[in-house]
Amino acid sequence: MADSSLGAYDVADLRELARRRLPKGVFEFFDRGNGDETALIENRAAFERWKITPHQLVDTSRRTQEVTLFGKRHKMPIAVAPTGSAGLAWYHGEIELARAAAAAGIPFTLATGSMTALETVAEQAGGTLWFQVYMWPDRSASHKLIERAKAAGYQAILVTVDTPVPPGREYNLRNGMTVPFRFTGKNVTDVLMHQRWLWGVLARYLATTGMPRYENYPTEVKARITAQPMGRSMMTTDSLTWEDLKALRKLWPHALLVKGILRPQDAVLAADCGADGVIVSNHGGRAVDSTPAPIDVLPKVVEAAGNRLTVLVDSGFRRGGDVVKGLALGAKAVLIGRATLYGTAVAGQAGAARAIEIYRDEIDRMLALIGCPDVSVLGADYLAPARGAEG
Repeated sequence: MADSSLGAYDVADLRELARRRLPKGVFEFFDRGNGDETALIENRAAFERWKITPHQLVDTSRRTQEVTLFGKRHKMPIAVAPTGSAGLAWYHGEIELARAAAAAGIPFTLATGSMTALETVAEQAGGTLWFQVYMWPDRSASHKLIERAKAAGYQAILVTVDTPVPPGREYNLRNGMTVPFRFTGKNVTDVLMHQRWLWGVLARYLATTGMPRYENYPTEVKARITAQPMGRSMMTTDSLTWEDLKALRKLWPHALLVKGILRPQDAVLAADCGADGVIVSNHGGRAVDSTPAPIDVLPKVVEAAGNRLTVLVDSGFRRGGDVVKGLALGAKAVLIGRATLYGTAVAGQAGAARAIEIYRDEIDRMLALIGCPDVSVLGADYLAPARGAEG
């Protein structure tokens, strides 16, 4: 029988396998943060400020981690976060990742900046599909993109609000990695040292559709985009306001989520604009450096949201135990980004499936160990502040 573990027994293993397989520039693009990466470090450190307090002698023999999000039942309390570099981790990596999510019974979120068109992902992957939106300076172009998502059957849109301008991420400049991809003096040796990626990813694009581009962009825009450091060629707008969210509410008939909330007051404003949910997030430490860890601000956002919003969270969740902590602090589900990218980079759909399975196994074991028969009953009584972390 084939070993479905791929030699990876936790997310750290998948990360190391991905690091070996990918050119440094591609790996660092989705692995690293921004600035001095203090937010990236803090996202992980914050989990240690909460300790789990098990309930003993509880029958967990029929435990379940199923959750209901926006009227649909899912097999796990996680969703795949929007990660635009999936198409550089693997040939048509978005499709591979979406198929793994569909098979696992969890939502998959396609990024605006994906290397595969949203219609192609919907046709070839199926499952519960969400679409992440970066609003563009031309609002009408963004609205047309959202109409495309609606026509293709996407069931939710996630409006990312924490990157009005592209972050610096100086390592992309140092590594010479661009979209559209081009060989430069800085990356040619790096790419040639990673033959599996060169022939399995880049060469396959060249033989079919040409250099990877942002395939959801309007045709005339794609033609104008010249090679720029990864992330900096993404279109964003620094004039986005709450009025734009109200306009999207009128346009979009399904679940509308606001991604990048760190202030309770902003959750209230999102509800006032008609949003169905918010995602407490600091972009995985990839946008504003020195922001608080989302897990730290989550309880206050949940309190402010009340019954008006479904609150989700992301950034830094590398273990099933991290997910359990997020749920106990009030989130209805957790979005996972880097871990499933690592898996996709290692083995396409099989690698993404392995990443999801690691979370499934860790969450299941944690539920049994702490005496929790159902993730829906997780609450503050399963947690205690670490010594010295009170207040």
